[in-house]
Amino acid sequence: MTEDERAIRDLVDTWMAASKAGDTATVLSLMSDDVVFLVPGHEPFGKEAFAAAAAGQSEFRIDGRGEIRELQVLGDWAWLRSHLDITMVPPVGQPVRRAGWTLTILRKQPDGRWLLTRDANLLTVQPAAAGGAEPPLIPETYQSE
Repeated sequence: MTEDERAIRDLVDTWMAASKAGDTATVLSLMSDDVVFLVPGHEPFGKEAFAAAAAGQSEFRIDGRGEIRELQVLGDWAWLRSHLDITMVPPVGQPVRRAGWTLTILRKQPDGRWLLTRDANLLTVQPAAAGGAEPPLIPETYQSE
């Protein structure tokens, strides 16, 4: 694994840990100022809208896991494909679980840091598992990739 690949994996790990901790400032520091997010059913949005949405969900607890399935570094640009499984737990009411694929583009900054600059997030709401069984992180149809 190259130094750049390790730095990108560390960014993803830091993002997940900060999300679980409710540390929006750290999450925002991992994205470029011109970041663009693509999610189903919404117009593309940037860092300011992300921050506002996070502030509106500050009472939620986030739990989840992810797995990078592909990572390619091309000079000062990189992309990764990952599968996420995230549960949002509100202070009152039922948790909502979303899972699916992401395609993320990162750009290396002049200071050597990698920042997320584009993200297509295809997570969808998942039905509750019968009997509380945890579903597989990667659906069986994709496990042979």
